[in-house]
Amino acid sequence: MEKILVTSALPYANGPLHIGHVAGAYLPGDIYVRFQKLIGNDVLFICGTDEYGAPISIKAEAEGVTPRQLVDRYHTSIKESFQGLRIEFDNFSGTARPRHVEIAQQFFLNLLEKGYISQKTTEQWFDPRFERFLADRYVEGICPYCGAEGARGDQCDKCGKLIDALKLIEPRSKISGEIPVIRETTHWYLELPKFEHKLRQWLDTKKYWKDNVLNFILGWLDEGLIERAITRDIDWGVPVPLDNAHGKVLYVWFDAPIGYISSTMEWAERQGQPDKWKDYWLNEKTRLIHFLGKDNIPFHTIIWPSMLMEQKDPFVLPDDVPANEYLNLEGQKMSTSRNWTLWVNDFLQYFDGDLLRYVLAANAPETKDSDFSWKDFQARVNNELNNILGNLANRTFLFARNHFSGKISKPGELREISRKTLSEADNILIQLEESYSGYQVRKATKLFMDLARLGNKYFDETRPWVTIKDNKQEALETLYVCTELLRIISITGFPVIPHSMLKLRKMMSLDCAFNWEDIHHPQNEFLLSDIEPLFSKIDDKAIDYQIELLEKRANINQVTLQHKEHIDFDTFSKLEIRIVRIIRAEKVERSNKLLKLKIDLGGEIRTVVAGIAKSYREDELVGRKVVMVMNLTPRVVMGIKSEAMILAAHYDDELSILVPDNDVPEGSEIS
Repeated sequence: MEKILVTSALPYANGPLHIGHVAGAYLPGDIYVRFQKLIGNDVLFICGTDEYGAPISIKAEAEGVTPRQLVDRYHTSIKESFQGLRIEFDNFSGTARPRHVEIAQQFFLNLLEKGYISQKTTEQWFDPRFERFLADRYVEGICPYCGAEGARGDQCDKCGKLIDALKLIEPRSKISGEIPVIRETTHWYLELPKFEHKLRQWLDTKKYWKDNVLNFILGWLDEGLIERAITRDIDWGVPVPLDNAHGKVLYVWFDAPIGYISSTMEWAERQGQPDKWKDYWLNEKTRLIHFLGKDNIPFHTIIWPSMLMEQKDPFVLPDDVPANEYLNLEGQKMSTSRNWTLWVNDFLQYFDGDLLRYVLAANAPETKDSDFSWKDFQARVNNELNNILGNLANRTFLFARNHFSGKISKPGELREISRKTLSEADNILIQLEESYSGYQVRKATKLFMDLARLGNKYFDETRPWVTIKDNKQEALETLYVCTELLRIISITGFPVIPHSMLKLRKMMSLDCAFNWEDIHHPQNEFLLSDIEPLFSKIDDKAIDYQIELLEKRANINQVTLQHKEHIDFDTFSKLEIRIVRIIRAEKVERSNKLLKLKIDLGGEIRTVVAGIAKSYREDELVGRKVVMVMNLTPRVVMGIKSEAMILAAHYDDELSILVPDNDVPEGSEIS
């Protein structure tokens, strides 16, 4: 029995989970873990949210919440998305927790003590408008190596090279959009060049790694490693544990992978065995496997191993890093900034998680970028899950119920065609085991579906609807072989579509606790129960709606905002904005968009004419508290004196009035 520690890259807690994340790091890891557990290995699957860093701090400021509130919200959202997709971690933690801070600081101190971290005063980009130093990823410009636009200050996504942020051409602050200035600051650096020899020796033992991963790393080493700053000038992060480092925190790429360890420690504590984490991390026989997208290759194969090599405890190094390429959407690169993506929580509102698992697995971006399209999703669900696997189960079970009362017994001796079919299944099983073991999710998915194709072919060739008339035993034999194939599929397909395979097993009255070895122990009898369709077809209307939603969301984000000229604070402070309660609403005669409102702002009653009739009915408004500007000069509209102005947001030809978050008193001023 092997001891295997599996991690998936920590999702960043500044937004929900999208399908590109799932296809690259999480679904392949979950499929691999489920298979390894089926074959009896000791496997631990660890993850958590990456919760520190400048992006979170900045987004929290923009939303008017604390960083803690922001990461808690997205930690919950991401965790719920994983649950909806049946991606099951043994522990799902987060890095903004005391245990993690303690371990990350100890990693830093150990490396500092051994001379692998140095302190330097250097120049760094500074945003004068927001009065803050800019983390590398918050400076954007032209790559000095390949000339690509949109290169970040830490790395160019096009050529993959690490970048010295100060060498960016035409730099811009991603926060303000303005040209930053250079100022001096003090930081601590991880001296990566000192690790080059050890890294090369270690990588020489990894000839079995995927070509895209190994070639990427060796290219890095051949270009020469550079020192990397591992601290930042922000207040949301793991504090640097030194007296002369006030206001400095560890850079998120340094502390994030340590989250694998702190999450494992959390798991051990939940088991009531606080030291059990050492059985995995400090055991030279442990196979440590990191599932991730290709953008995380450098951090997990150069920086992270370097950090592990020089700790006081003998941590295991990564045994394999099966990184995947990118998933595109409808032929275009995904972009969260313009909302060209498919969020998992949105998907789960309409479809079962197993359907996405199957389609992403069948089209996994293992060696090259792949594409998700809604039409392909529909075709795979309808033509493969429903018409092949679902059809085999449905035709077999319904025939058995109608002609044998749902009882299927093993015949005394199988015909040649039956033996040949089961022999072909055995050959597929050999390939299936190799595929799952070798991270070949795409191939494994095709192979277990091939078992269903084999079953349908056999059903058609043996024609039980004919043999039932004069040879019931032959018809029963057909049903037995098909049900045996479905039993095998219920195990081999479980890593990919677990919920559906448990549903299939229940219809065959099979135990839902099983292992891979059970494949080789045929059932003598099946008693069918609660037969229902395994899958359902998705109609064109449902898919057209999803395409429309995708394009609508993206178009909203693509609108170029037309800003008005700046005003000073004194001018803004002259506005009197208050919470009011609408006490009456009625339509204005001869107008299809105006409503006449009576409002109460704390004992004072006013009349307001508002152009919101197309978005709100009168009865929807009465009693609601809304936001209004009170000190605009009154004006006459359609013969009615309007004494204030309601505030509303324009959205896709609709209006959304602004309302207070809490039940504040009428007349409360907004300042």
